[in-house]
Amino acid sequence: MGSTEIIREKRIYTISDFLKEEFGRKMVKLSIDGGFTCPNRDGTKGTGGCLFCAGGGAGGFSSDIDGQIRLLSNKWPNASYLAYFQEHTNTYAPVSELREKYYSVLSDPRIEGLVIGTRPDCLPDDVLDLLSEINERHFLWLELGFQTSKPETVHLINRCYDNDVFDEAVSKLKARGIKTVAHMILGLPGESRDDMFATLDYLLQRHVWGLKFHLLNVVRGSRLAEEFPDYTPFDNIEDYVNLVCDLLERVPSNVIIHRLTADAPRADLIAPEWSYKKRTILNGIQHELKARDSFQGKFAD
Repeated sequence: MGSTEIIREKRIYTISDFLKEEFGRKMVKLSIDGGFTCPNRDGTKGTGGCLFCAGGGAGGFSSDIDGQIRLLSNKWPNASYLAYFQEHTNTYAPVSELREKYYSVLSDPRIEGLVIGTRPDCLPDDVLDLLSEINERHFLWLELGFQTSKPETVHLINRCYDNDVFDEAVSKLKARGIKTVAHMILGLPGESRDDMFATLDYLLQRHVWGLKFHLLNVVRGSRLAEEFPDYTPFDNIEDYVNLVCDLLERVPSNVIIHRLTADAPRADLIAPEWSYKKRTILNGIQHELKARDSFQGKFAD
């Protein structure tokens, strides 16, 4: 079953569907904390991290492989696993250290591949060579935090790299046949609906393999919470659901959707107060697409 058939049946071409097609069974990502930091925290590029980032990085739910598999095996007894290096910037280390950490995880027979979250400005040639080597032997995709294409917002969120750095990284990864997923954040301060659509168009023009739509979470410990204490990205679930559906209608059917909302530990969450209701949000997106008689790619060029 290809992407067109999946969309006809489920309205969205999700990573879960792709992986089931690729591996023939349920695949689960295990969040791994590789002990990395970030050039936007250690002073190399900046300090304090991006505006929205708390001290724990982008994840917040990672644990050891054995512990996660024990928890998940009851729910998915026949699943296989991908290791997701998620916290902070997971290519930000000497290549010898990266090689040791990546292959240490891949040596576990239960792990069938890697997912690596990083920044586009942390992909020197020797790291790209290592990733190419892994890609030739194992299943792999790379996730790049992009968030927005709007220069004013790039400065506001303290991303500390320009859009052309992202473009160069995507070109190099594509030349090496490495699958690339781009993150965009919905609801950043000062961004209009048109700004978010412009970011989507920017990413689609780069022909990324997959997309993640993140609902902006205001969390304790972030500069966002300190500098915008009363900020709420969306007034209600319905507004967010409608925006996501509008965006999905513009995404071509061959682009894999990896995320439609965002998670944050409830104890850390400030706003939107409803964002922890992940299942409600996802069901709302499906219900809205059905009500519209719509689907991913309906208005894609």
